[in-house]
Amino acid sequence: MIEFLTANLAPLMFASLIIFLLSGFPVAFALAANGLFFGFVGIELGLLTPALLQALPERVLGIMANDTLLAIPFFTFMGIILERSGMAEDLLESAGQLFGPIRGGIAYAVIFVGALLAATTGVVAASVIAMGLISLPVMMRYGYSREVSAGVICASGTLAQIVPPSLVLIVLADVLGVSVGDAYKGALIPSMMLVGLLALYIFALSIFRPQAVPALPPEARTLRGAALFRQVMVAMVPPVVLIFLVLGTIFIGLATPTEGGAMGAVGALVLAGIRRRLGFEVMRSALDTTASLSTFVLFILIGSTVFGLTFRAVNGDLWVEHLFSLVPGGQVGFLIVVNLLVFVLGCFIDFFEIAFILLPLFAPVAEKLGIDMVWFLVLIGMNMQTSFLSPPFGFALFYLRSVAPVGSYLDKTLGRRLEGVTTTQIYRGVVPFIVIQLIALILVASFPSLVTGALDRHGKVDTSNVEIVLPAEESGADTADDPGENSAALMDALGRGGAPKGD
Repeated sequence: MIEFLTANLAPLMFASLIIFLLSGFPVAFALAANGLFFGFVGIELGLLTPALLQALPERVLGIMANDTLLAIPFFTFMGIILERSGMAEDLLESAGQLFGPIRGGIAYAVIFVGALLAATTGVVAASVIAMGLISLPVMMRYGYSREVSAGVICASGTLAQIVPPSLVLIVLADVLGVSVGDAYKGALIPSMMLVGLLALYIFALSIFRPQAVPALPPEARTLRGAALFRQVMVAMVPPVVLIFLVLGTIFIGLATPTEGGAMGAVGALVLAGIRRRLGFEVMRSALDTTASLSTFVLFILIGSTVFGLTFRAVNGDLWVEHLFSLVPGGQVGFLIVVNLLVFVLGCFIDFFEIAFILLPLFAPVAEKLGIDMVWFLVLIGMNMQTSFLSPPFGFALFYLRSVAPVGSYLDKTLGRRLEGVTTTQIYRGVVPFIVIQLIALILVASFPSLVTGALDRHGKVDTSNVEIVLPAEESGADTADDPGENSAALMDALGRGGAPKGD
């Protein structure tokens, strides 16, 4: 029995963690408890030394001193202030009036506002619930297909997973040891491409199934001309300017992501104050939610650190590498297996848990296979986004189900009863959008330049791969006795053939 435990401590540790998670035990405490328990078991078996656990206080203090993680409460606070101050309602109303005259106009508005909310709130639940409460009744009122309405709201809400400055990107960058600025730059083009694909699908529906996405009737367009222009300028321009200021300063290097988040939080307070919507209740709610989410992330990170310390000490990382060495196909096989695993797990557990439990195990294997870590980060982020839509456990589906009317209800605007949205209609509605997101994921996987092309990687030299080529000696010449000649030859070689290979 002792020999079995000694030889299989790493897989037993991983299996124990899975059992704890499936039992519903809090993730942070499951991670820490597993790490400590198997740490003591390893010490009793003589595999580990008690000095190993002395590294824990220093690691926990290192997490608390991590400046990058400060961006999480800043961006969370910024998004909640903008959402609770009525920005989502104003954006959806203005965009609906702007795009309303064309077929699929409300769907375009939902996609556009979904991208803006993703760049401000950064939380899927907030985006889906806001659009479900505001846009879904309007779409149902004016004859939109129930499936299309549910699908476009869920898909647009999940953009918060990948559109910078996403909380997902901050967490993934910290776990994978990647610059947050590089993560934002790398995700920019794929996220915009995904928004374009969603709009293209609605355009195709407006041509081939116009009855599913009708235009707003004239009586529903209450704003026109100067009034519409004024509403658009007031509702849309300030948050867009704030987003560009935050991301722009990060992209050009004027501010770190933490500083950009702080600037965004201050900007959100200013915008809410100008609109006279910064009341005590809004501030209390925003601070309470921000503190809860930040504490949640910090405790999971501390728990994963305890787990990771023991798991590596019992050679768990080597066990994971050995498992993936059995997967055929090299880089391609590794990426397929990892993405399938993340996709399936994303239907059951939160992205924080995937990021802190699995990615530290995958990252060393990805580096050894020569995979670009920013590209790998964006692939995982887009995969997590897709899993939010996947029936039967996609979180975005539950968020919409919680606010969508189930049975028939009286619409006060039309003065008649309308049918609600069934769970089956929500599930059917997201299927085309899952396909669209998988197409975007395949495009990013097939063309890494969509991610890496935006990164500034000039001037980096791999000093371990420098080759110095000396000129061939002439026959019969004895250069070993002439150091001056050797020096001249070396300088000449450095001038002609000593350039580093690769980068």
